[in-house]
Amino acid sequence: MQTLSAAEARRAALAAQGFADPRPSGVPGGRAVRRVLDRVGLFQIDSVNVLVRSHYLPLFARLGAYPPLQLEKLAYQPPRRVFEYWAHEASLLPVEVQPLFRWRMAEAHEKAWGGMRRIAAEKPELVAKVRTTLEERGPMTAGELEAENGPRAPRSGPWWDWRDSKLALEYLFWAGEVSTVDRRNFERRYDITERVLPSEVLATPTPDRPTAFRELIRLAARSLGVATEPDLRDYYRLKPDQSKPAVAELVEEGALVPVRVEGWRDVAYLAADARVPRRVSATALLSPFDSLVWFRPRTERMFGFRYRLEIYTPAAQRVHGYYVLPFLYRGQLVGRVDLKADRAAGVLRVPGAFGEPALQGMGVRRRQLAGEAVEGLAGELKGLAGWLGLEGVEVVPNGDLAGPLMGALLAR
Repeated sequence: MQTLSAAEARRAALAAQGFADPRPSGVPGGRAVRRVLDRVGLFQIDSVNVLVRSHYLPLFARLGAYPPLQLEKLAYQPPRRVFEYWAHEASLLPVEVQPLFRWRMAEAHEKAWGGMRRIAAEKPELVAKVRTTLEERGPMTAGELEAENGPRAPRSGPWWDWRDSKLALEYLFWAGEVSTVDRRNFERRYDITERVLPSEVLATPTPDRPTAFRELIRLAARSLGVATEPDLRDYYRLKPDQSKPAVAELVEEGALVPVRVEGWRDVAYLAADARVPRRVSATALLSPFDSLVWFRPRTERMFGFRYRLEIYTPAAQRVHGYYVLPFLYRGQLVGRVDLKADRAAGVLRVPGAFGEPALQGMGVRRRQLAGEAVEGLAGELKGLAGWLGLEGVEVVPNGDLAGPLMGALLAR
């Protein structure tokens, strides 16, 4: 069995995720955006907006200051090339992969979240009414539907305010009967799927379940480069009984090559067409939901980087901050920064900046390289601030990188 060093595995993973590609020299266009999406397969959507919506950040990490409108055009304007569905979590995906998720849509009555299943079982007439309303009226938001479908109900919990019509709508979304037309202030507008997705996608035959699982694992392998079976399974949130036979079939086919990776306990699988470049020099700030780091066990195994999002941790108990982005420098995760876009003040705030052992090792053995990493971080923060339309960067003296970072920013 072939053996990869830990560094080779990291480089293969980074190349698969698009970090071995140089950033465009000019303003990135739609072709550059599509190339990144082809690499990573999907962008996870998240509602937190303390910095910027998460699905915009993976493109900035790989392309630099691109126009967000390029992604919005692909997702929400004809000819539509991207659609929303539950893939990893709520995600933006190429429309061509929609047939591979029809098995998940067909299982909505069994696998959708509890509230959705309850509504479908207890109030099928409401589900039918919501669908008919969209079919007759055209695109609507959940709020507009709620106004038409009964009085306001009590809140269902401390974080959510989904009334029955909203649950019916989300059930239909899970089942693939309705899709997102566009978003207004991040709120989805829905319509029946036949009016949202391209006709050629809808006409594509539905693959059987084993074929769909195999093709999703193939896509995950292409996006991960080298991965264990649980890594591959997590990418599109499959179950072990769905992913393991698919992995075995792809090994037999020759599309996956079993390999040993230095320091990894489990057997890994290298995509047959994976690149293992001699070096990866990318510098980037990563969204907490970037596909390079979203599966935390893999992030720790691959980079020695233990990462936990602390949004729901009480402020006094947070270690690194509220919305913390890992910092990639020359193929390693060498630091993390807590970030907030203070739009009223026009500044990008850095409430905390922290180095990792890899960076501290650089400081002991190669101080110049450690200094270059901090310079690289300062440059990424300045670029991020400019892309967000903010005038500057302000660093709070919190964390071992805060002082050097303030110095690097002042020197610019």
